[in-house]
Amino acid sequence: MNEIIEHPLLGITLTVLAYVIAIRLHRTIRFIHPILTSSILVILVLFLFRIPIASYEIGGDILKLVLGPATIALGVPIYKHRVLIHQHLKAILIAVTLGSITGIVSAAGLMALMGGTQALIRSVMPKSVSSPIAIELSHALGGDPNITALFTVITGLIGAIGGTTLLRKLGIRDVIAIGIAMGTAAHGFGTAKSFQDDELQGTLAGLAMGLAGVICSLLFIPILIWLG
Repeated sequence: MNEIIEHPLLGITLTVLAYVIAIRLHRTIRFIHPILTSSILVILVLFLFRIPIASYEIGGDILKLVLGPATIALGVPIYKHRVLIHQHLKAILIAVTLGSITGIVSAAGLMALMGGTQALIRSVMPKSVSSPIAIELSHALGGDPNITALFTVITGLIGAIGGTTLLRKLGIRDVIAIGIAMGTAAHGFGTAKSFQDDELQGTLAGLAMGLAGVICSLLFIPILIWLG
């Protein structure tokens, strides 16, 4: 039994099966995000069969190897729409910069108003960028990377589930504007949702996600200097 639990195929198989089930459920119940459903399924299996998280990660971590190629693959649609992107580059940079500043300030402000500790405030500040960048920024700020990862996932899920609907209810119909907003505020989750809606929207979301990671990293330099 221990050989099965410790085998890398356990984590890989469990993750893939959970995601397949979640995708099929999502087709029936649209508002349930597959990432949330698959995560719950994996947690339930680990809990019910008393499988240590370390054993699951042996195989689960192997899947992380595809994150790099998947991210690089976003360059293909960006190159395809390079002319349109160049035409709107100034507006895109301004929008992503303002969105990044808003994300940082609103996260810190709301957490401070709710009485959060300094460590908690620093942990939520980078929540709007992709997880790898957010975790590194949290380390640099003196926050808790685990809390940062949690809020990053929650932010992405909320954006993916309700972001597009909210923007359209506010009268925003342009796919470029929606894509930039989704990528800036909801990183990978928002980008994936945008690609489901429209290729151009997804392309702009992927571009915004990458730019937000760079811009937020630069914005945190003066913050780190100020914090000492």
